[in-house]
Parts: sequence; structure tokens; C-alpha cells
Amino acid sequence: MAVMHRIRIFHAFLALTVLAAYFSGEMGLIHAWLGYGVAALILFRLIWALSGVPQLGLERFYPSFKDLHLKGIMTNPVISRVLLAGIAISVIGATGTGIMMDNGRALQPTSLSSFSFSSENESESAENEAGEIYEEAHELLANLAIALVAMHVLYLLAFKFPLARFMLFANKSNK
Repeated sequence: MAVMHRIRIFHAFLALTVLAAYFSGEMGLIHAWLGYGVAALILFRLIWALSGVPQLGLERFYPSFKDLHLKGIMTNPVISRVLLAGIAISVIGATGTGIMMDNGRALQPTSLSSFSFSSENESESAENEAGEIYEEAHELLANLAIALVAMHVLYLLAFKFPLARFMLFANKSNK
């Protein structure tokens, strides 16, 4: 399987897991498990980047403003890279703050026996000042990530339609 096909499969898993985590925000344990799933996917992607394959390198996330000109600015790779960097930073930040708030409680064997859709541990954590700061940062970063994802999708559909079709498995030839 070609590297780009593996990348889009990974992209689909990450996107669906992030969206599921975002929309399960009030579902306690499910939200926490999805957050740990996002963390595992991020860790996998970082390890995958070390493979040496050029398409997997993290330099794709670093915007370079060196060759940026007004002519052709909307199709310049810097826009995609700024959006990707913003998405990566906000998703990693939201995941990190979520893990700090949970502190591993969702991974404990006792969490299965006390399964519920609402998280009592989150309310206990939010009682202290540090918990409130983490919670606010977590929500802010998650909302920022979703806004940047929306901009990313709209940008690709408007200016990079063939790439958007490929990444959404809607291309004409899936070789």
C-alpha cells in the first residue's frame, strides 16, 4: 500500500476519533477513553514520523513564509501548513490537558465497574483551582481545534479540491 494511502487511513482514524471525543464531551468515561485514543494516535504518528519516509516527516507542519507572495497566495502551501500546525497544537494541547485532568482514572480497572455517562471525577477535579484552569484550557483548545478543522476542510474544498477528494476517499481511482 502506498504511503499516501496509509496517511489518509491514519488521517481518517484520527479525524473520527477527535470528532467523537469532541462530541462526547459530556459522556464522562467514554470521552476520557476517546481522549486516550487520540493520545495513542498522536504518539503513533510521532513514532511514524521517525521512519525516515519523506511524506511522514513533521516538516509538513512547519510553515515557511520565505516564498510567500500576494500572487497565488490562496493556493500557497503556507496556508495549509499554518492550519495543520494550529490543528496539531490545539489537538495535542486539548489531549494533554484532558489527560492531566483525568490523571489516569479512566484507565483504572475500577472505572469499568462504576461505568456511567457522567463523570463524577471531573466535578471533583474541577473543585480545585488547578482543575478549573485545566478544564478551561481543555475546552478552549478543543473548540479552537474544531474551528481550525472547519477552516482546513473549507480551504481544501475551495482551493485544493483534488486533494480533498483523495483524503475523503472520494477520488475516482483508489489504486
